[in-house]
Amino acid sequence: MPTKTTKPVRRNLKATPPVRKKARANEAQMAAKAYRLAALDQDFLLGDPMRGMRFLLEYEKAEQNLRAWGVRSTIVVFGSARVKLDGPPQHRRWYEEARNFARIASERGGAMDVADGLRDNVIATGGGPGIMEAANRGASDAGAPSIGFNIELPHEQGPNPYSTPDLTLQFHYFAMRKMHFAMRANALVVFPGGFGTLDELFELLTLRQNDKMAHDLPIVLFDRLYWSRLLHFPTMVDAGMISAKDVDLFAYADDAEEIWTTLIARGLHDVPAKQARKLRAHPRKSKKS
Repeated sequence: MPTKTTKPVRRNLKATPPVRKKARANEAQMAAKAYRLAALDQDFLLGDPMRGMRFLLEYEKAEQNLRAWGVRSTIVVFGSARVKLDGPPQHRRWYEEARNFARIASERGGAMDVADGLRDNVIATGGGPGIMEAANRGASDAGAPSIGFNIELPHEQGPNPYSTPDLTLQFHYFAMRKMHFAMRANALVVFPGGFGTLDELFELLTLRQNDKMAHDLPIVLFDRLYWSRLLHFPTMVDAGMISAKDVDLFAYADDAEEIWTTLIARGLHDVPAKQARKLRAHPRKSKKS
């Protein structure tokens, strides 16, 4: 018996147009820039009128991270981003001495002590390569935290890998970055550098000269030959641009151990981790007392 064949079903292959949703009556209002939450509106936050607020945000974010780690005071290390460990012999020496100094300071200065939740003499750098990397690396060698106050520059593409991640902070404003350098500084060590290093050195020298620091900040310039060839301070004294006593605001050192002993001689408090608890009063000669 022949089987019954079924006729193929013809389907309409023509695509049906999508169903258009009915526009909401307030769609234009909700899409407007004015309706964005202020805290989520990048066009608003990055506009010129909000520069003051961005300045405040850069201050507060860094402040909260430093407090979370109990950083009460720092030893600031400045120096060139162009110094390389595999560079000329002079560069290698500067790099190694910066690394050795940061290790010594971290071991002896109290950066690793958290007995009462506070740390003193934590190494702080600009967070970039060169001397900054060397100093952060020295602190890392000691097992201590260190700070990187980073800012994007043509020769500094991101932070070095040795600063503590939670203490690696990025800044847009040089002024706020400098403020954080100065606020907790117990000492300043300046290795050879260029325009940026000179700018940062003279910023803190000016604060010291005008009694704008809370205490007599010890300042050491590393490599006497480099600095004496670069800057002839007696010329400024002879011309009456600075006084003779202003030259005493800083000292020179030529190796890592000499940096440390010079800082101690100039008033830095030596706070070994095992003894830090006893010295938490951390006396300073206050200009306001």
